[in-house]
Amino acid sequence: MTVKTTVPLLDLQAQYRPLRDEILAALTRICDSQRFILGPEVDAFEREIAAQLGVRDAIGVSSGTDALLVAMMALGIGPGDEVITSTYSFFATAGCVARLGATPRLVDIDLQTCNLDPEAVRLAITPRTKAIMPVHLYGLCADMDPLLAIASEAGVPVIEDACQAIGATYRGRQAGAMGVAGCFSFFPSKNLGAFGDAGLVTTNDAGLARQIRLLRNHGAAERYYHQQVGGNFRIDALQAAILRVKRPHLAQWTAMRRRNAERYRTLFENAAVVLPVEPEGRFHIYNQFVIRVADRDRVRAHLADRGIATEIYYPVPFHLQECFAGLGHHRGDFPASEEAASSTLALPIYGELTEDQQEAVASAVLEAVAAR
Repeated sequence: MTVKTTVPLLDLQAQYRPLRDEILAALTRICDSQRFILGPEVDAFEREIAAQLGVRDAIGVSSGTDALLVAMMALGIGPGDEVITSTYSFFATAGCVARLGATPRLVDIDLQTCNLDPEAVRLAITPRTKAIMPVHLYGLCADMDPLLAIASEAGVPVIEDACQAIGATYRGRQAGAMGVAGCFSFFPSKNLGAFGDAGLVTTNDAGLARQIRLLRNHGAAERYYHQQVGGNFRIDALQAAILRVKRPHLAQWTAMRRRNAERYRTLFENAAVVLPVEPEGRFHIYNQFVIRVADRDRVRAHLADRGIATEIYYPVPFHLQECFAGLGHHRGDFPASEEAASSTLALPIYGELTEDQQEAVASAVLEAVAAR
């Protein structure tokens, strides 16, 4: 018998319905113009999102993955170079480093935040280090001040993987505005999601912005005249138009997620559940609400039996992935990341989640924990 899902992990329909007419009007505007590649819609979106994030330049690209890739390409990262980053993230973080022929220099996380451990980063610096790439995982900024200090001492740039963290802040500074470049994803499930793949690179470096704009369009500033070998990393005008409709609602949607996070904290008070933290000076946007529980897989199965959808972000750290076996790591090398991989569980947190739905989620978790 198939169990009916009573609480989905994400309900995009609930977000879409109030905006349907405005989104369809934006799509009609693009279709009537027949301008689908770059153009005024993309220009307008880039201006608006740059102002919202407090950066000089925002360059729309084809995905969060391509944002990471083109940012590193623009910085000249390639064979022989190392990029220090987390072993615990979405695959693109390390995958893009490897695609450029560089080596992901993996380090462990702080288990409390699931973000890079700055001291581990310091110890990982070598003469081959070309960049440090912290991940603002789950919508919480990494501990940026020590990371920026380490990068400054080493004379290397910081590239922020902010793909899950649009609107998050660290001591008053926006995610994506602290390093030399910030990379964002507008995958449909993100807090600000497109209707397909789309991404963004932010920077306050005018020269780097010019380079990224060049590389996203096959290295050509003028059609058919290629200064460099780039790629097709352009954002679609259709996606830019949709994001222009949704962008003004981001702050409200974030507030709704934060409200739901606080409700979970009340519901799980004194329970045998490790809740996500929000260190002083950081503003969490809760792209995911990730708890840690003992016997996680049994807890997840218990929720599934009650029609409650969950997800594991992420079950296998990079150092244990088959494709990175050549890096020479073994189980036990990064214990905090391995502990996170075995115990984390993402619960529904989207803004439109109702109190009754949250109470059903919490009740099922508490049943599972008590049954242990």
